[in-house]
Amino acid sequence: MTVIGPDGQPRCGWATSAPEYVEYHDNEWGKEIRDDIGLFERMTLEGFQSGLSWITILRKRENFRAAFAHFDPTVIAKYGADDVERLMADAGIVRNRLKINATINNARALLELDEGELTELLWSFRPAEHAAPKTLGDVPATTPESVAVSKALKKKGFVFVGPTTAYALMQATGIVNDHLSTCVAR
Repeated sequence: MTVIGPDGQPRCGWATSAPEYVEYHDNEWGKEIRDDIGLFERMTLEGFQSGLSWITILRKRENFRAAFAHFDPTVIAKYGADDVERLMADAGIVRNRLKINATINNARALLELDEGELTELLWSFRPAEHAAPKTLGDVPATTPESVAVSKALKKKGFVFVGPTTAYALMQATGIVNDHLSTCVAR
């Protein structure tokens, strides 16, 4: 079910509880991203969100960008033990050693790919058909495509990209459009 936002427009039910949600929903979520760095950033943020509220990640997003060199994999891939400790002490981000190490690992995995290969890989799993959900209950946590994305990413050396995280990545980057059928952003 859509909810009427502060401007009188119908939005997905999750999108109106905070100004950051409205901004993210209207201007980013579900918009196509077709570059490796943009996809790597979203993959990282979705991984950090696992087990937390998305608003926590949104409110810390600029801190994540600063802490992780604006998601430049060339810089992040060189992070060592001192960098991990620096990040673990950074209250501006989510301080989770497994997720920090996953980001470093994933930067290294990304550098093993040809330029544009991550984009091509992820977009190759765009479903041929994807019906507009009518209610939030119609939005799955995983799909056969997200299971396949997860497996393909893991095969390429990426970690912390299970099927649920993969599906959230697909939603966030426009690979699937899960804006509700009556949502203004659809």
